[in-house]
Amino acid sequence: MKKILLFPLLRMPSGHHQVADTISSYIQKRNPTTICKKIDLLSAWNPVVESVVTRTYLEWIHYFPKSYAWTYRQMAHSSESQRSYKYYEILFIKKMKQILLEENPDLIICTHGFPSYILSKLKIKNPDIAPVINIYTDFFINDVWGRDGIDYHFVPNQNMKKELIQKNGIPEEQIYITGIPTAEQIEESFRAKKTNTRYRVLVSGGSVGLGNIKELMKQQKNDSKVEYVVLCGKNQHLFRKIEKLNRPNIHPLTYITSRQEMNHLYNEVDAIVTKPGGVTISEALKKRLPIFIHSALPGQEEINLQQLKELKLVYELKQSQSLSEQIIDFFDQSSFDQFQHSLRSYLKELKDRNPDDISNMIHSVMEGKRITV
Repeated sequence: MKKILLFPLLRMPSGHHQVADTISSYIQKRNPTTICKKIDLLSAWNPVVESVVTRTYLEWIHYFPKSYAWTYRQMAHSSESQRSYKYYEILFIKKMKQILLEENPDLIICTHGFPSYILSKLKIKNPDIAPVINIYTDFFINDVWGRDGIDYHFVPNQNMKKELIQKNGIPEEQIYITGIPTAEQIEESFRAKKTNTRYRVLVSGGSVGLGNIKELMKQQKNDSKVEYVVLCGKNQHLFRKIEKLNRPNIHPLTYITSRQEMNHLYNEVDAIVTKPGGVTISEALKKRLPIFIHSALPGQEEINLQQLKELKLVYELKQSQSLSEQIIDFFDQSSFDQFQHSLRSYLKELKDRNPDDISNMIHSVMEGKRITV
């Protein structure tokens, strides 16, 4: 019986956890006897510290977003190819060693840069440790991710593959363009340009309903041309505020746990208004939905937005024009065709994005074989 350890970071809901859960589901569907165990290194080291870190992070990005963004860029996203975090090595390498000895995994998968960094340092000194795969959950690679000693890298796009080769000297045969893995229940869709003049738009702020959604919806008129379905996540305050607007074309929804239900919802809409989180964006691209960005959290999401705009895969909303007007203009003008062209180019790069391919590659690594695709 084989065992795989998956390392996201922190216990709060995040794209790192979603991707770890998605990968586990890929593997266990095809190899039911394989054990997949998710571990948060920080909680394993000290659960009280993890709670404090989570609370501090959420309050920091809420109350001092510019300060957080500046700190993130200085500490985790600069021109350096690989930083050294000696203090964290001293604190966490011993705990990681203990986990590996207790669990004795056949394979390790990192969906967050911090455990990847710690494992990289361990693998350099102890090459016999189980193979390690980095699965990146954003559209860029920050300085924290481990490079040396990591066996394989599953990246979202061609640009990230080039960066690992040119900037970090990672051999090409260790890098696979998989996209950011998404739940199998989110089925790939194909869309033709709409010929009518009524549009249904999904509005999302993530699982906790972050972003300026309330103000965005308050600004919308009772417009018969655009209907909004608003995902409020677990944010009951936001749900009640949207509900109190009492607009016939605005429909709030609470947290949706079922991926099948989300798939159905994606199929029912013509576009999505969201934040540039890696998983949500990847799901929307899989469904071939035009993507409008209403806001970005400081740090990772700001950089995601920059990368996605360069790829011409998203449209950042203008403050000077109403949301409904921008939606209508997008479909009336050539923007939809331009988006479809950019989307085809992006999806063409993802040679190894099929869940069967990803599962087979992971199984090959676990069995000690070279990946063949």
